[in-house]
Amino acid sequence: MSDSTDALEETQAFYDEYGTDEWDRLATGIDGELEFGETLDTLASALPSSGRVLDAGGGAGRYSQWLAARGHDVTLLDLSRGQLSVAVDRLNDADTDGDSDGGVDADSASADTVSTVSPVQGSITDLGLPANAFDAVCCLGGPLSHLLDEADRVQAVRELRRVAKPNAPVVVSVMGLLGAVQLYLLTGHNVAALPELLEHGDYDSALLDRHGYENEFTATHFFRRDELESLLATAGIDIETVRGLEGLASPFHADHIQQVGGELTDDERQALERVVTRTNDDPIVADLSIHMLAVGRA
Repeated sequence: MSDSTDALEETQAFYDEYGTDEWDRLATGIDGELEFGETLDTLASALPSSGRVLDAGGGAGRYSQWLAARGHDVTLLDLSRGQLSVAVDRLNDADTDGDSDGGVDADSASADTVSTVSPVQGSITDLGLPANAFDAVCCLGGPLSHLLDEADRVQAVRELRRVAKPNAPVVVSVMGLLGAVQLYLLTGHNVAALPELLEHGDYDSALLDRHGYENEFTATHFFRRDELESLLATAGIDIETVRGLEGLASPFHADHIQQVGGELTDDERQALERVVTRTNDDPIVADLSIHMLAVGRA
């Protein structure tokens, strides 16, 4: 079994056991709310007003639910059966198709499911979906970051472009290397491994074992901004913008800084959000963000 297959199975097992944590993460704390809100603002401006949208690696379906509520016909694809089950539960709770009996079934879902949101189990490296089928393609929250093999990342972005209609928007977000290193420095987390992590961006058990640490997450490749731009360009995706999501507020991922955020007044919180929004387009800020987002055209 190849290292690439091992990493993929590790990631699938991790998210199968992750429960509602990914759903909850985007609605709790300054960091999660900023990532979600900034992503939604970008989608609102970049996507067409209607049409078919692929939410590739969409996990528990927060973005899919929002897209469906705006009238899009969404295909939600994810590797994890556990995350798709959470998505189905949340979609049924929200009743996005306007029919209390019109929920979706993860076990019977396929790419041909007639539903506002169609869950499909699959990998972003081999979508198994028709070419030129989608009016917009999204890959949000960092699915590309869970591909340690560069060849797999290249294959994945080629797949995203293949299923997009000509000139359709392709919106991708990944986990940022400098943001992660800064966070680990602030928290004293796995510090001995950070110089090596900076060299290649691969945060996995092999790296951590060499320094006597345990991997509490799953195999992750952290990106620099120029690396993300180069990756998308290899697939022929024309990049329009790369921006930070948490941006200057990325340190709020640290628990002790998150506590400070909880003490902000409403006015202070609004000021924080304005600062983040106004600076996220700065290339340096994007490179320092825990998550960065690119908008391009197929």
